[in-house]
Amino acid sequence: MPKIQAATVADHRALQRRALVDAARELLEETGDGAAVTFATVARRTGLARNSVYKYFADRRELLAAVVADAVPRWLEAIGAAMAAADAPEEKVAAYVRAQLDVVRAGGHRVAQALAGDADAAALKGGAADAHRALLAPVEEALAALGEPDPRRAARLLQGVVNAAVTAVEAGDDPDAVTGLAVRAALSGFGPRA
Repeated sequence: MPKIQAATVADHRALQRRALVDAARELLEETGDGAAVTFATVARRTGLARNSVYKYFADRRELLAAVVADAVPRWLEAIGAAMAAADAPEEKVAAYVRAQLDVVRAGGHRVAQALAGDADAAALKGGAADAHRALLAPVEEALAALGEPDPRRAARLLQGVVNAAVTAVEAGDDPDAVTGLAVRAALSGFGPRA
């Protein structure tokens, strides 16, 4: 009988499951390639036998869904916390831009990119749309407070600025310079019209 590494079997199973999700996320962050996440590679990283992974996940798609379910709320929480810590609407918009680029620096965007191109993760696209809406809601409020006449449209366009900044950072551009420019573009491009 194998030894458990926690106070109870349920706690042990939770720890093992957590280790598998973390290993899959790390592979996505490191490689940017969804194909790198196989039960064999995840098992090797956690020290489990490949067939043991099936005790926690029925298939690869279920494992990838667990990675998304774990990562996206943390990204949204980080962005929300940065915005909540800001006082003025301008500061909230700047925090929105900076926090997303911080997520990119931490490797989070590589996870999203890897999953976007993965056939097994195709079923996760509905969750991505929900996450995108949750991401835009607080910045819509900040843009409305700035006097932006169409905050929903402005939020989507602002996200385009962030996406372009992400592309630049991932192509090797200086993250601090890109972040500064993206914040300036965001703050000068939205608000009331004279």
